[in-house]
Amino acid sequence: MTTRRELTKAVDERYRRAERSEKRQILDEFIELAGYHRKHAIRVLCREPQPPKAKPGPQRRYNDEVRAALITHWEAADRICGKRLKALIPTLIDSMTRHGHLSLSKDLRERLKQISAATIDRLLRNVREQAFCGQRRRAGGIGTAIRRAVPVQTFADWNDPVPGYLEIDFVEHCGGTKIDGDFVHSLVMTDIATGWTECMAMPFPSGAFVLENIECVTPALPFPLRGIDCDNDSAFMDAAVFAFCKATGVELTRSRAY
Repeated sequence: MTTRRELTKAVDERYRRAERSEKRQILDEFIELAGYHRKHAIRVLCREPQPPKAKPGPQRRYNDEVRAALITHWEAADRICGKRLKALIPTLIDSMTRHGHLSLSKDLRERLKQISAATIDRLLRNVREQAFCGQRRRAGGIGTAIRRAVPVQTFADWNDPVPGYLEIDFVEHCGGTKIDGDFVHSLVMTDIATGWTECMAMPFPSGAFVLENIECVTPALPFPLRGIDCDNDSAFMDAAVFAFCKATGVELTRSRAY
């Protein structure tokens, strides 16, 4: 069949352009080689060439328009992972549309709500790599070992705690947008149950300063210190802070990385 197609392709154009007397000779040669009936051979050679048909396949559901809207939602959600973004997309669409930050067609909204977490990660792979390409990976060492020893605590894990479990974090006093350089910091400690807050100044983030401030503020709290929840900053994932919590029975937990 492939040989016949190649033969027809080689002969049909010459046959259509030839004079009547030449066509008889070309047709006789073609019939002898292809083995076609004379009438069928004439139909084959007189047929106009058809453009190649596109290969059948699934329609592309998530195009560049969906990807652009997805990037907008990802940035608004502080670049969270695909599984979390999947759950947050309906809320983001309603909120951003209500406040005039986004205008999407009904079809686009439905496609965004139906998209899977795996597809979100696939569509965002390139932009995520570009966004995080400049970040340095944490070096291994004592801090890494401590992080592995400190359990992760999420917002859903608190389950209405009693007073004494404090969230702690740094506030960098750089005057607004973060820029390069060293600045005075505040260590902010907030009790989850009551909202009681203590703020202490620090010249720079350091595990020694963190431990000093915790020891200083503990006697002033109107309740016993039961737990400390922090992020993954090296000043918190510090050997001295870890040893203090272990020695005093204070529960030390951390948030997920990034």
